[in-house]
Amino acid sequence: MLSPPKLITLLTDFGLSDIYVGVLKGVIAQINPALRVVDLTHQIPPQNILAARFCLMGAYAYFPKGTVHVAVVDPGVGSQRRGIALQLDVGFLIGPDNGLFSGVLSQTKVLAAVELTNPEYWRTASPSTTFHGRDIFATTGAHLASGVPLENLGEVIDPTTLVELSIPAKHTTEAGITGCIQYIDHFGNLITNIPAAEVEGKNWFIFVENQTIARRPTYSDCSAGEA
Repeated sequence: MLSPPKLITLLTDFGLSDIYVGVLKGVIAQINPALRVVDLTHQIPPQNILAARFCLMGAYAYFPKGTVHVAVVDPGVGSQRRGIALQLDVGFLIGPDNGLFSGVLSQTKVLAAVELTNPEYWRTASPSTTFHGRDIFATTGAHLASGVPLENLGEVIDPTTLVELSIPAKHTTEAGITGCIQYIDHFGNLITNIPAAEVEGKNWFIFVENQTIARRPTYSDCSAGEA
């Protein structure tokens, strides 16, 4: 029995009002129309690598082993920043080497890493200086998901040289915990870097500038318009 086609996921800051997401899917289909493509999100705030880092970190573990995750939030497109493909024990990551993958890599090990230097697997040997998502990342991801070995995609690199995007560390004192907001979702939830376990069972309040917010476990615990 044939194994099902591999999955490709797409995460970008392209939005949905332009043609760019459709173009990514088009170049993937040109290479292998049998591949399944899942949209993680295309609503990352423009060039917000930290938000992309958080979203990919929160999503990758829910996909089957072998899934190829193509992530394109790339303010350095056209510069000397590297395009990379990483093999993990759970799948593959493809995108710019700008720290976008550092959240995932804090949770799982890199088995192999290459810089995407082989134009045989690009859409064109002269890629656009502003659209590597189309000309390099989506096409390379499609080839990888179709069975091309990782090492064929370019030069092997040392995973310890990958760019890291660190978030500010939380600080715990007797007065409380200070952290940062990593992401604001569609519902307006402010997602911080403070683990829930550290505040569970404590009658603490949240201070954001001059506003005080009580901790509540469910949405129904407060009235409309109440924080």
